[in-house]
Amino acid sequence: MAKMNFGGVEENVVTRNEFPLEKAREVLSGKKIAVIGYGVQGPGQSMNLRDNGFDVIVGQRAGKTYEKAIADGWVPGETLFSIEEAAEKGDIVMCLLSDAAVMSVWPKIKPHLTKGKTLYFSHGFAITWSDRTGCVPPADIDVIMVAPKGSGTTVRSLFLEGRGINSSFAVYQDYSGHAQENTIALGIGIGSGYLFETTFQREAVSDLTGERGSLMGAIQGLLLAQYEVLRENGHTPSEAFNETVEELTQSLMPLFAAKGMDWMYANCSTTAQRGALDWMGPFHDAIKPVVRKLYESVKSGNEAQISIDSNSKPDYREGLEKELKALRESEMWQTAVTVRALRPENNK
Repeated sequence: MAKMNFGGVEENVVTRNEFPLEKAREVLSGKKIAVIGYGVQGPGQSMNLRDNGFDVIVGQRAGKTYEKAIADGWVPGETLFSIEEAAEKGDIVMCLLSDAAVMSVWPKIKPHLTKGKTLYFSHGFAITWSDRTGCVPPADIDVIMVAPKGSGTTVRSLFLEGRGINSSFAVYQDYSGHAQENTIALGIGIGSGYLFETTFQREAVSDLTGERGSLMGAIQGLLLAQYEVLRENGHTPSEAFNETVEELTQSLMPLFAAKGMDWMYANCSTTAQRGALDWMGPFHDAIKPVVRKLYESVKSGNEAQISIDSNSKPDYREGLEKELKALRESEMWQTAVTVRALRPENNK
């Protein structure tokens, strides 16, 4: 593990140069890895591990997702089992179910978490708020986490491109004395580009803040506000969408993703530079109090409880689909469908 400087602050980081795939295979040699859940993170992590030469099986309930696992090459009775069977067979039990599913399935998994096994998560939610989720692991196992900073789809696509997604890692419980080494080996095995150290609590709080903030909630709120103001002032849907979303995602985001916000600014017109520098302050000052409020709601456990209560309702999925349908059918995102179809790569 190396110390890396991030804006003047040193953090522990592991790269594939210092912990190569060959070492990861050696560390986990003889261990059967059971991936529980084949929804969001399960496919990417399990297939990456399989492709990297690890001994992997999948545990999934019967249904459409089970059939998807079969389509991806997992064989019933050989590498694909029920959740209980996979948890029993695995030396390392990778719990990649949704937060709501972890709570409902926990009573089926816990009896198979016998002495000396390893319980792996990709999110700190269940353990951080164990008083609310009921997920309290036995004391005689390792409890670890590797949390990719992206969706399971991205975990897989970046792996197939020969790249890798950034991941955080943490050890909550080290019964074996080898938990950290096993954690890093699994992080390399799933295809992480590099790994940075955290804790279950810090990961859970930062993750929920990010999802509700700049990654999803805030970005939709900001885009919609600008789109609405443009439309209210006579701009067409196409113009409002292009100036709000399309230019951001197709032109500007790749620039600051590659070399930073300053580089993106430097590659825009002087008019754009002046306006951005003048207006970033008012936006920051208006938004920061909202982010503070959000962070405190997450840290207190309030956001976790809202998620638990919502996901526990029998009609949860129907209500969720209704909200997503309204978002999908809004003018801004219906305009997006037309704009995407007009992109050169889709208009041949």
